[in-house]
Amino acid sequence: MAVCARLCGVGQSRRCRRRQRHNQQDQGSDSDMDEEEEERIVGKGRFDAGACGGPERGVAATAGPSDACEYGSGRVNTGGFLDRTSTGPPHPQSLAELPPELLVEIFSLLPGTTLSNVALVCKKFRQLLKTETIWRRRCIEEFGMREDLRKVEARGVTSQDLYVKLLYPYRHILGLWQPDIGPYGGLLNVVVGSFPLLHKTATYSKYWYKGTYNLGSAGKFFKICFIQVDGLFIIGWMYLPPHDPRVEDPMRRRPLFQIHMMESNKATVECMYGHKGPHKGDIQTVKKDEFSTKCNQTDHHRMPGGRQEEFRTWLEEEWGRTLEEIFHEHMQELILMKFIYTSQYDNCLTYRRIYLPPAKPSDLLQPGLFKGTYGSHGLEIVMLSFHGMSARATKLTGDPNVPAGQLTLDVNLCRPVVLPDLEQQCNIEELSRLVMGVHEEVQREQEQKENGTSATGRCAAEGACGGSSAAEEMESDHGACSDSCDSSHSSRSNPETQPFVLPMGVMARNEEYPRTCRKCFYGTGLIAGHGFTSPERTPGLFVLFDKDRFGFIWLELKSFSLYSRLTDNLPHAHAPDLERFEAMLRNMQSWTS
Repeated sequence: MAVCARLCGVGQSRRCRRRQRHNQQDQGSDSDMDEEEEERIVGKGRFDAGACGGPERGVAATAGPSDACEYGSGRVNTGGFLDRTSTGPPHPQSLAELPPELLVEIFSLLPGTTLSNVALVCKKFRQLLKTETIWRRRCIEEFGMREDLRKVEARGVTSQDLYVKLLYPYRHILGLWQPDIGPYGGLLNVVVGSFPLLHKTATYSKYWYKGTYNLGSAGKFFKICFIQVDGLFIIGWMYLPPHDPRVEDPMRRRPLFQIHMMESNKATVECMYGHKGPHKGDIQTVKKDEFSTKCNQTDHHRMPGGRQEEFRTWLEEEWGRTLEEIFHEHMQELILMKFIYTSQYDNCLTYRRIYLPPAKPSDLLQPGLFKGTYGSHGLEIVMLSFHGMSARATKLTGDPNVPAGQLTLDVNLCRPVVLPDLEQQCNIEELSRLVMGVHEEVQREQEQKENGTSATGRCAAEGACGGSSAAEEMESDHGACSDSCDSSHSSRSNPETQPFVLPMGVMARNEEYPRTCRKCFYGTGLIAGHGFTSPERTPGLFVLFDKDRFGFIWLELKSFSLYSRLTDNLPHAHAPDLERFEAMLRNMQSWTS
């Protein structure tokens, strides 16, 4: 530590130490004599420094006797000051003169984005930047790599090559993205990690992933043997909801592309779409927060049985069943329409960045991603976020009626609904009466605010407005609503559950819904015709079951949607600030409106 202090020019000077020793030896010495002695010592230090190549004339030396002993080459004379006639190392005059191990430690603390500029300073810095310690630390701190890094280094790939040729060039595509697939949307998560790549089997000339597969039209299941190859990849996982209607099952994942450094000393992009294994692909950064993928070998997406075999395979993966098992004719049309629309892209897609909603202590529950039931359209993914006195669910995956990016639910947290007893809950008419009563009150308030705003404008133009203004009344209403919201949220830490049952005649895709709930609120849901025609918001009931589940009763449709939280780990997905998240939501709605 003394050496580091000497290099950095910190610590006590010789005259400070001289004063301490002098005070200890002679407590009764005169202070004026001490000052004269200090001036004599400083002058002597200047002379010795100039003679021995130390600091320039007029600059007092700062190294004391203990510093010289640390170096092992200087000595202290009987006068108590450093003898500069020794052959000790001089003070560093620049950063380049610091010891190499100290420079390596300094460089390893710098962000990886600045190291390329450091290498341009001099040849010594350029040589030191080849030290693996620097790049290994950057990979761990910036990308959270530890175990995966050891596996890659064991295969002969250096940490510097990994950072410079793979992690740094593609760092902008890490995180959550929404593909531009018309009304259907999607959820892509790009992460860094090891990936078990499975080689061709002896029977089938395909690449497979660990699991059980249904091969061919015979419907027989085979267990596939595989060879696991450990490597580091940047992988684009497409997240798929569970098979309808199992909303509480975990999400399914399908790899769309991967970037690795397995066969050469440069990053290789491969398309993972189709059933013939990895093949050549390309990734282009269109602009900030947007990139596109392209497959260079689309023939790998084709199957020997033609479109019919491709459709059957897609149907089993997407829905977990065959077309013969789907008896609803309208549902068959929707499924076939989705297959025709999505398969035409051949994994040549454009992706736009999305963020997870920021959380606040006042939120009714933790915001995030949920999967929910949407009738014949199956399960879809929504993003629940809180905005003052409302909770909003935005679609990440959509359908031809209400596409991805649209606000599917808008819940007024200032309008709690008290449920009746179980016998009355079974009556749809009673529930409709409660919800429609709140709906009419909300509409009247909106009309009064609109009329009050126009009246305020007229009064301001005329320059005369007696009594309390409409703006003051609106402010009073806003304060009352805030108080109502605070009281409705106050029991979040200790929620009281109450019995819950769906009214008779309300359709539910999943009959295994919770039988108790914490709170209910008035809200509206977005419905529209095919092609997003004639969209309108219809009243309904938002039901909070627990911290991970909620539901919505669509009164006009007499339908119930159950939502369950997506619990997957999603790194690099948090919004930098609330403004950026709000802007993202506005952009999402403009993509499909």
